[in-house]
Amino acid sequence: MTHSSVLAPTTLEWITRLIAFDTTSRNSNRDLIEAIAVEVRAHGLEPVLVPNADGTKANLVVTIPAHDGSTTGGVMLAGHTDVVPVDGQSWSSAPFTAELRENRLYGRGAADMKAFSGVILALLPDFLAQPLATPLHLAFTYDEEVGCHGAITLLADLAARGIRPEICVVGEPTSMRAVTAHKSSHLYRVSFTGLASHSSNTPNGVNAIEYAARAIAFIRSIADEHRVNGPFDPSFEVPFTTINVGTISGGAAVNTVAQHCEFEFEFRAIPGVSTTEIFSRIENFVLGELRPAMQAEHASADASFAPTGAVPSLSAAGTGAALALVHDLTGTTTEETVGYGTEGGLFQLAGIDTVVCGPGSIRQGHTANEYIDLAQISACEDFMRALAVRLAQP
Repeated sequence: MTHSSVLAPTTLEWITRLIAFDTTSRNSNRDLIEAIAVEVRAHGLEPVLVPNADGTKANLVVTIPAHDGSTTGGVMLAGHTDVVPVDGQSWSSAPFTAELRENRLYGRGAADMKAFSGVILALLPDFLAQPLATPLHLAFTYDEEVGCHGAITLLADLAARGIRPEICVVGEPTSMRAVTAHKSSHLYRVSFTGLASHSSNTPNGVNAIEYAARAIAFIRSIADEHRVNGPFDPSFEVPFTTINVGTISGGAAVNTVAQHCEFEFEFRAIPGVSTTEIFSRIENFVLGELRPAMQAEHASADASFAPTGAVPSLSAAGTGAALALVHDLTGTTTEETVGYGTEGGLFQLAGIDTVVCGPGSIRQGHTANEYIDLAQISACEDFMRALAVRLAQP
């Protein structure tokens, strides 16, 4: 596909507007969602907002019906609105103020994944100018970065309204190449409650940090098993299931036996690996071995183990029409696998033929000075224009 050299007049404007909303997952995304709602209403479309339980966040879904008024079937373009934190990162520009430098647009979310959403909004007139033979659904979700919670409520809303897209393109950054498989992702929180005492008399206390350390060492041993023994899937860059302890907090002072310690970990499993087995081994160690040992020191000690999010894998075996469509629109024939998770696994699990394809490189996502090349934005524009033409064909 030959990419246009000049972007649509409003594309950079829309991406810049979206970046300016600090939609870090801990924050509300409602201001961004309202901005999108205003835009689609200006084009004569009525969005559906699907809030979370406390109303602080929302998905937005809007359907451009086929020319005969039908809204079932068709293609869904899906993008998440939240971004990861910039805490502790050293940026050379304000992360929520888009900055154009040397044919790159910098800002948090530029690649992951506000450029995709910005292109969709900029090119709404192109889709509306076509008498679509099949409907187009636009979905903007919340909390993808912390467990894909928004996609779950989105799918429930679509089912309740009898809307089931046939194909979904998730616009995560893939350099506009088709991704047909990714690992599953599973997030957990482990908490230990010991008993505080002065460090001069450690037998009077129960050290929560020390028990957390034993749990972390056990989790690492399972990770090492998979790294050495597999199973392996050579189609992935990291061809085995991985486990990572990502956060930990605990203790009050160096001269105090720690009463509390908590950590979070995730594992990313290649398709076919029993995630239940991994979960059970760790849970049994924490609750079946460590908790009794703590309570043997003092009856008030305790430990807990809780899942905080899960994203199913995306399997190439479930991809057909979506892959054919992306190949046709991009003029490519490749299909790739990635180690990171997306909402695509949930959409596929719901029976929607799904492929991941969007502008920018995942290597820029989550980093300081996140950016997207303008050439990638141009390629995404070409994809959207070609999709508009295709949807107008019987």
